[in-house]
Amino acid sequence: MALSTRFVVDSAADTDAWIRAVHTGFLNPPALSQETLDARRAKQDFRRARGVFDGERCVATFRSFDQRLTVPGGAAVAANAVTAVTVHATHRRRGLLSGLMSADLAEAKERGDAVATLVAAEYRIYGRYGFGPAAAFTTWRVDGTRTGLDPRWALPESEGTLSFVDGAEVRKAGPELHERFRAGRAGAVDRDALFWERATGEARFDIQPWQEPFHVLYRDAGGVPRGLVTFTVENRWEASMPGNAATVQSLIATSPAAEWTLWRFLLSIDWVTTLDTGRAAPDSPLPLLLPDARAAAVREHADLLWVRPLDVPRMLSARSYAAEGELVLGIRDPLGLAEGRYLLDASPREATCAPTRRAPDLVLDAGVFARLYLGEFSATRLAAVGWIEEETTGAAARADLLLRTDHRPWCPDIF
Repeated sequence: MALSTRFVVDSAADTDAWIRAVHTGFLNPPALSQETLDARRAKQDFRRARGVFDGERCVATFRSFDQRLTVPGGAAVAANAVTAVTVHATHRRRGLLSGLMSADLAEAKERGDAVATLVAAEYRIYGRYGFGPAAAFTTWRVDGTRTGLDPRWALPESEGTLSFVDGAEVRKAGPELHERFRAGRAGAVDRDALFWERATGEARFDIQPWQEPFHVLYRDAGGVPRGLVTFTVENRWEASMPGNAATVQSLIATSPAAEWTLWRFLLSIDWVTTLDTGRAAPDSPLPLLLPDARAAAVREHADLLWVRPLDVPRMLSARSYAAEGELVLGIRDPLGLAEGRYLLDASPREATCAPTRRAPDLVLDAGVFARLYLGEFSATRLAAVGWIEEETTGAAARADLLLRTDHRPWCPDIF
């Protein structure tokens, strides 16, 4: 029987088959209740969800949606966020993913998106489609008994308030707070209403049973929300002594001081002796602010956000630069979407970028350019391992001067 590729939004049967196929593709139980299927169809955006069907069975899935990606300097570019990418083990090596990806990226380019984004479950798949890892995270496990901090710490009244809040308050204060956080962190992406509903249990259609987390909101002395942390606690007692473990699900703050206030609070909670930071910024100040930095051990460090260039002039014109200079980039693209030579004329005040016929200073693949774009990687380092061809002596060092950022990019969200 011939395979058929189609959008699933106009058919409830196709959408339900697609949802089950996603679960199968990620090796989760595909037997979902009709109530769960109905809830997902009602809440999620399936307008750009494609499936490959073998008869009535969906055997490959792909979905994209509109997103805003913050770039260095605080501007946001239009992004085509890719998610729910699966191909069943019974239908591999037939070009199904290549067909789905090529069609979606071409539409994104036509629509005017500057980049495509995704979170890669497997590292080796997406480079061949022009994606590259552009932002990472670090998870620390902090031994609260070794930090050297005062365990009886309390926030001074002059610095604001910390309050346990419920889901309704998070849905009220969280979106505006997150937008202010996002504007200050390259790599961050916007959060829609469904994100906040799922984070607070208002929308429940995940496989795992809902566990109500704790939410703590930090407001400054003027009453303005500056930080929000969501976390769970595992209760552990041994020999009548508490050894509870707190795990952060999300922590956002609009300044380093606000971030430290939330970490300091978490490390002062009675009975909590271990803190798992979750997917924190790779340059979080947390270890540097502990009297004993060894109390924070790196449990995991990995890539998270991957970026795929679609419109190089728009990408480079949108971000800020640390120095003044020109650079001609020769971009190679396996799909041809970002192929070309581009002249960047940048300064700390403004930047322009346009196609050019000038000889390139640097030649690199689209996925390698993605590594440089938000400031995560060094052009000099990538040139040293042969990933960038330096056609003009000193061009890689010049690129590093231009693209340098004060903070590493960070995307705290899986999508």
